[in-house]
Amino acid sequence: MAIKLFAGEKGEGKTRKLIALANDHLSITEGHIVFIDDDGRNMHEVHRKIRLVDTSEYPLVNYREFVSFIYGMLSQNSDISEIFIDSLSGIIESLNNDDIAALMIAIEKISTTNDVEFFITLNCNPSELPTEAKKHMA
Repeated sequence: MAIKLFAGEKGEGKTRKLIALANDHLSITEGHIVFIDDDGRNMHEVHRKIRLVDTSEYPLVNYREFVSFIYGMLSQNSDISEIFIDSLSGIIESLNNDDIAALMIAIEKISTTNDVEFFITLNCNPSELPTEAKKHMA
């Protein structure tokens, strides 16, 4: 499976593109789609057949907690084929470049072992990302 990372400064339209991509994938995916967001403001734009998860209800302090959060979702629904994650830097309270690198490695493992494709947006300057993240840039 794969990871596609969309990085850029805040306000560049990454969220709109991610929502459109998730909605478009409904017609081509055979499994369930999950859209993880740091708040519920996009709930009316994400198609009703996509499971929207608002993480403001689940404070995630670091990338390890986020990885556990993903594993928890997959343990409850093995039919998830795609996970869209909007504003990763808004979901995880503490996220530096070392954390991003470790998170990308963990998500690669999850993607491969669970046959799940990930689409992630991250508010940052793409040139400042670690190598582990840059290789997934879309």
